[in-house]
Amino acid sequence: MFTLYEGKMFGACTSYNRVWIPDNEEVWQSAEITKNYKAGDPFLHVQLEDGTELNYPVDPAALPPLRNPDILVGENDLTALSYLHEPAVLHNLKVRFVESRLIYTYSGIILVAINPYKQLPIYGDAIIHAYSGQNMGDMDPHIFAVAEEAYKQMARNNKNQSIIVSGESGAGKTVSARYTMRYFATVSKSSSNAHVENKVLASNPITEAVGNAKTTRNDNSSRFGKYTEISFDQSYQIIGANMRTYLLEKSRVVFQSENERNYHIFYQLCASATQPEYKHLKLGSAEEFNYTRMGGSTVIEGVDDRANMVETQKTFALLGNVFGGDFQMDVFKMLAAILHLGNVEITAVGDERSSISLKDKHLNIFCELLDLNSDKMAQWLCHRKIITTSETVIKPMTRPQAVNARDALAKKIYSHLFDLIVERINQALQFPGKQHTFIGVLDIYGFETFDVNSFEQFCINYANEKLQQQFNLHVFKLEQEEYMKEDIPWTLIDFYDNQRVIDLIEAKMGILELLDEECLLPHGTDENWLQKLYNNFVNKNALFEKPRMSNTSFIIQHFADKVEYKCEGFLEKNRDTVHEVLIEILKDSKVCEQSFRNSLSLLMVTLNATTPHYVRCIKPNDEKLPFEFDSKRVAQQLRACGVLETIRISAQSYPSRWTYLEFFSRYSILMTQQELSINDKKQICKIVLQRLIQDHNQYQFGRTKIFFRAGQVAYLEKLRSDKLRHACIVIQKSVRGWLQRKKFLCIKQAALIIQQYFRGGLPARKLILTLKETWAAIIIQKYCRGYLVRRLWELMHVAAVIIQAYTRGFLARRKYRKMLKEHKAVILQKYARAWLARRRFQNIRRFVLNIQLSYRVQQLQKKMEEKVRATSQPVICTGFLSYMFYSESSYICHVLASSLFNRVMESHFQSQKEIYEKEIEGLNFKVEHLSQDINHLQKLFREENDINDGIRLEVSRLTSENLVRSRCSKAKYVFPRGVVVNMIPGLPAHILFMCVRYADYLNDADMLKSFMNVTIDGIKQVVKEHSEEFEMLSFWLSNTYYFLNCLKQYSGEEEFMKCNTPRQNKNCLKHFDLSEYRQILSDLAIRIYYQFIVVMENSIQPMIVPGMLEYESLQGISGLKPTGFRKRSSSIDDTDTYTMTSILQQLSYFYSTMCQNGLDSELLKQAVKQLFFLIGAVTLNSLFLRKDMCSCRKGMQIRCNISYLEEWLKDKNLQSSNAKETLEPLSQAAWLLQVKKITDDDAKEICEHCTSLSTVQIVKILNSYTPIDDFEKRVTPSFVRKVQAMLNNREDAPQLMLDTKYLFQVTFPFTPSPHALELIQVPSSFRLGFLTRV
Repeated sequence: MFTLYEGKMFGACTSYNRVWIPDNEEVWQSAEITKNYKAGDPFLHVQLEDGTELNYPVDPAALPPLRNPDILVGENDLTALSYLHEPAVLHNLKVRFVESRLIYTYSGIILVAINPYKQLPIYGDAIIHAYSGQNMGDMDPHIFAVAEEAYKQMARNNKNQSIIVSGESGAGKTVSARYTMRYFATVSKSSSNAHVENKVLASNPITEAVGNAKTTRNDNSSRFGKYTEISFDQSYQIIGANMRTYLLEKSRVVFQSENERNYHIFYQLCASATQPEYKHLKLGSAEEFNYTRMGGSTVIEGVDDRANMVETQKTFALLGNVFGGDFQMDVFKMLAAILHLGNVEITAVGDERSSISLKDKHLNIFCELLDLNSDKMAQWLCHRKIITTSETVIKPMTRPQAVNARDALAKKIYSHLFDLIVERINQALQFPGKQHTFIGVLDIYGFETFDVNSFEQFCINYANEKLQQQFNLHVFKLEQEEYMKEDIPWTLIDFYDNQRVIDLIEAKMGILELLDEECLLPHGTDENWLQKLYNNFVNKNALFEKPRMSNTSFIIQHFADKVEYKCEGFLEKNRDTVHEVLIEILKDSKVCEQSFRNSLSLLMVTLNATTPHYVRCIKPNDEKLPFEFDSKRVAQQLRACGVLETIRISAQSYPSRWTYLEFFSRYSILMTQQELSINDKKQICKIVLQRLIQDHNQYQFGRTKIFFRAGQVAYLEKLRSDKLRHACIVIQKSVRGWLQRKKFLCIKQAALIIQQYFRGGLPARKLILTLKETWAAIIIQKYCRGYLVRRLWELMHVAAVIIQAYTRGFLARRKYRKMLKEHKAVILQKYARAWLARRRFQNIRRFVLNIQLSYRVQQLQKKMEEKVRATSQPVICTGFLSYMFYSESSYICHVLASSLFNRVMESHFQSQKEIYEKEIEGLNFKVEHLSQDINHLQKLFREENDINDGIRLEVSRLTSENLVRSRCSKAKYVFPRGVVVNMIPGLPAHILFMCVRYADYLNDADMLKSFMNVTIDGIKQVVKEHSEEFEMLSFWLSNTYYFLNCLKQYSGEEEFMKCNTPRQNKNCLKHFDLSEYRQILSDLAIRIYYQFIVVMENSIQPMIVPGMLEYESLQGISGLKPTGFRKRSSSIDDTDTYTMTSILQQLSYFYSTMCQNGLDSELLKQAVKQLFFLIGAVTLNSLFLRKDMCSCRKGMQIRCNISYLEEWLKDKNLQSSNAKETLEPLSQAAWLLQVKKITDDDAKEICEHCTSLSTVQIVKILNSYTPIDDFEKRVTPSFVRKVQAMLNNREDAPQLMLDTKYLFQVTFPFTPSPHALELIQVPSSFRLGFLTRV
């Protein structure tokens, strides 16, 4: 049994330390030392975990191995354990597998994969994308991490890679190899339409159908080895593949052990026998054929062979023409022929002869299917031709010999068919170009040892010896490279070299050469060959033994274990003889081992030319029970697959390796203030280690890491735990002291009060009585004084009311008199004004009458003058005199009246003029004031609409000129780079619509169509050319959205015109319906939006995990732990790493750019919601795949980071965007890490609170919960089962990972533009002034 214990110090075996002692059932059992061990003591006093006291006998030279601290148990990498030995490895794997339900664990460069015998939700595309691009130590161990490491090294170093998957039957090799190929097909999809990656994946179901079978250990056991070489071009995309197979188990075609089956393809054919296309094969159920019913198990529970046959045919078709219908049917004919051949009846004729009836139904069908002569076949199955130098002899065969010949023919046909199918698969996967690099995936048997081991196990174990040697050399080389890289003095490490075993098998006069020699002899036998082995190697080679109780076996000490081989059948299986008469293609005997040795040699040459990656598959139990761990079986496989050898090599040197930053973060609690004051963290680490560990041989300082020998990290963890425990004691002491002092002071105060009452006695009672009387007197006084005051108040109230009444009456009367006087004055004014009006009217009337009188007198005078001329002079004189008199009087009257009227009117007009001048002056003042306001508003308006001459996007002058002049020219828009902040939102969109409106004004359909097509094509071209530029996409998303809204707003449709002003309604389109173009623009806007989102996600995604998960902003909560060989890349200077601040700054940049480009607020909210969903999903997915992050302290850090994001939303006024809700699953996961997980109430609270997490996700977090300190406790499996039982009623999705590629549906709300088109100032450089004059 392998054990290794580096810390062989008696001081380690002290009380309360824990050790591992051997156990017959569990291999190793944990025990706690109850008494200090002293040198020379024959026993070690221990107590088992069940409480049993035990005196364990010990050898002082080989004390029991120490157990690692609980804080190190369950690590992702076995090399992170401080004590490296078999029990530590076995216990770590068991804790991870049984309690945490984690099937993958690193062991240095090896990935250990334990078969869970259960479908797990950890292989979806989301998981693949989560591991893509990640360093191997950044995530939890996974087969995808190994595949990504191989793919990344191939792309980075341009060197071929290989992934070696090994393990015993039922360990999960085939599934692991299939997942690696699926990973490569997913992350390196070809850009061509050939779908090469699908063809590569399609080859797996075909090879499994013809090469896999049910065994007692595995329902889908691969009965051949396979090396698949996946070829990549210079872009590292899959261009093809090639497959090589090894060690097909041909004997299974003719023989199966109990409870085993033949190859799957036979049962698939029999299950489909009733289908019309297979009726000519004349098959029946599998129970009807000898070759399929031999094992007594023709059906696999849960497997539908008929459905699998349909899938097999589909994969045949997927591989193309090489598997056309004719070839498929030929394959099925050969398979059916093999089944019928197995049913051919061979009867014995005496002791030395045998025969086959020519009427044998199955013989005739066999010959019919293969187009053979049944007479000849019947003859030569029972006879053989022996050719000598002188004659040819036909010799009959006995029935056993004939049966063997029949079975050999069946095996040969199947072997040839298998090789032909593999050849056709390789043809389908051929590629015309040149292979740049490749990744090989080797799926081969692991080391095998059964109760009866024969030629097959010998070849398998020989292959594993070669692979183990290659593995040892690679591990040794990596160790040497690591030492040289870190400038650590190189010391030769002693590791197991199995060259002596390989020489025993393949060297000159070795086992294989003696086997070939015996096969060439005419009368060679297994016994003679075995005797040669005994003569050559017994007592001469320490690795070869003869069993004591057997003369038909031999034992070889392999690297993994001793194996006893039965020699029976070695020669026959090595010869693989088929008579030439039965198969014409074989003229001589073929030596099987020689072919295998050549193919194995070629495989080793290929592997040695690549960088290998190792996957060791482990079978946890033989009953195929899910998550059941059989320690004996697992320990046996760990020894066989080289995992413990890796551990042993690591333990010999410096197994624990920490970066300086990890050491500083973890053990800063052990540093003094003086040491922490030093700025150089690397120097601090050196000073602290020199102080804490006096023996400087126990560690080495590298360039970026500190190397520790076994046990030193456990010692540092103990110092850290002691320091924390001491701090806890100090805190507890202070708190308990404060509580006791507080309690004492309360008790003291109570005692003083009690003493006061007791000591008071009679004086106290008298005082109480006096106080009572005084109080009663006070009560009486209170009521008396109240009564008196109320009575006085009532008197004062009555007096006040009377005074108020008289006062109010007096005031009312005075007010009435005043109103009366005012009324009389109004009446006087009325009469006075009426009198003045009448007098003014009478004056005017008299003035008018005088004018009329004067006019009439003048008329009369004219008439009289005419009459006078006809009369005599006397009369004239008399008349003249009388006229003169009369006119004189009239004139005087007229002059007097005119003078009076003029004076009245002049005074009236003068007063009116003064009034009007005053009013005009006031109006002029108001006009002047309003003019100033208008000028000021116009100035502000001009400033608001002033367009910067360096406008960011300028419509080409040629476009506008050709639009107006030629009306059909196709031009492009050329927009300069830069952000324009001094313009209205969507100015280019408004200008584009003004061009549309101009074409509508001209009623020119050709112009409009040409312009819309040019615009849409131009936007598409710009977006295509700048598909990765966030600012350009933001700009065009905004303007496409505004252009779409303008087309709606001015379409003339009522639903879009509700918010328009009358002026805007006048600008509606009158001649054209652009609904079709609106749909095109809407689709274009959606395309731009999603591209815009992808660019933002690609920019921020690398920051999410470092900022949200890895960066620790909260002081004193560092969760770094030992990470072993697979480390996350880090350095002393972590200033370049992403932090939470980086994420917030990136979000602010996105937000400010979108605002500057005038993106609508609703679209902006949708974009922010999408980004927050990505942040939450990526963080949560990484948390699911990072066990080291599932701790209480990390939950605290995550909730702190979520609060930063919520504060950012609040600062940007984006609370209504629903972005916060997208972080709810992450928030609940962080809460789950922090909450107590012990009682039934805790389980109930978890179920009620974690509504946004699925059952699978909750269980995953609980299983992955990892304590950072000894003070934290792991989540017990019983608690996890309890929570799982409570969540059984939930109907949620079974997937573990969130889909980070999920995109919320975008909606484009209609937001009408408030800007009138006439007021938009088009930059003069555009020469589009005519647009505003429409």
